[in-house]
Amino acid sequence: MAENKILLKPSKKIQIPTFAYVIAILVVLGAGAWWFLEREMAPPPPPVLTPEAKAYVRNLKLSEVGMKATESLAKQLLVEIEGKITNNGDRTLKLVEINCVFYDPYGQVVLRERVPIVGRRTGELAPGQTKSFRLPFDNLPAGWNQSMPQLVIAQIIFADSGS
Repeated sequence: MAENKILLKPSKKIQIPTFAYVIAILVVLGAGAWWFLEREMAPPPPPVLTPEAKAYVRNLKLSEVGMKATESLAKQLLVEIEGKITNNGDRTLKLVEINCVFYDPYGQVVLRERVPIVGRRTGELAPGQTKSFRLPFDNLPAGWNQSMPQLVIAQIIFADSGS
């Protein structure tokens, strides 16, 4: 009987070139970096009015509030809101911030910006004192309705609060 001999050749291992590993690693790292940079990081919530500050808001009065627009030499629109704030209460204020809320013609919010009207640059606001403020905006969206924004007191820090 004739023997059938099957000769087995040693199998060759498939070798992947080194540059393919490098490319795969770079793709994974790039995807990870893109994911990290593109994911939405929730900004910390802004401080809210404390119950003490909410009660004190009735002692603050905004007056002579007006808005003007000028065009810079670079043809950029600068909108300024000017006015006065009076402290009719009995406490000195270290910081007063307001939210300026701008709307489009349909009543939708197009920009909400929180700005100080009393603070480090202007100094404290003592009881009975009135201070002027000026708020420049050069980043208003094109869809803004060109009306005075809503001004809402967002934060009050008392000078005697230790913070």
